[in-house]
Formats: sequence, C-alpha cells, structure tokens
Amino acid sequence: MSKKYKKPLTTDELAALPDDQIDTSDIAELGEAFWKNAKVVPPRTKPNVSLRLPQDVIDHFRAENPKGYTARMAAVLSAYVNAHQSK
Repeated sequence: MSKKYKKPLTTDELAALPDDQIDTSDIAELGEAFWKNAKVVPPRTKPNVSLRLPQDVIDHFRAENPKGYTARMAAVLSAYVNAHQSK
C-alpha cells in the first residue's frame, strides 16, 4: 500500500476520487516496445467450451490446417445443426 493513503481504499472510495488524486506510482510505465507490439483483441462473441474428442477426429481437422482447425470443427457442427433444424 502506498504511503499516500492512510488505509486501503474500498472500491467505492477509489471510484469517488478524482483521477489526479489516485496514486498510480506502483504501475509500471508502458514503453515504446509495448506499444509497438500491442495488438487490438476484440472481445469474444462466442463462449469457450471444453470438449473431449477422439484423437483421430482432432488429427483429421489439424492435418488440413493446424491454425484453423477449431473454426472448421465449429463450421461442421453448425452445418449439422442447420441441417437438423430444417426438418
């Protein structure tokens, strides 16, 4: 805890402080290298799901393109859902 505050602040107390009164001295500076390599990462619009699959299924999808195999698995599952919804 910084010496600037006599006691730890609650979330409400911190939110009530003007920005120029918040002690940020313990936050590291972000230099040129950080911003040079920074990338915008959009928020996920799909939930993460853990799924146990047979190794041969994973191998099949990875063989075509290791970087995009999960997207192809999702496309196959979506096609399955679409085919069964039309019935």
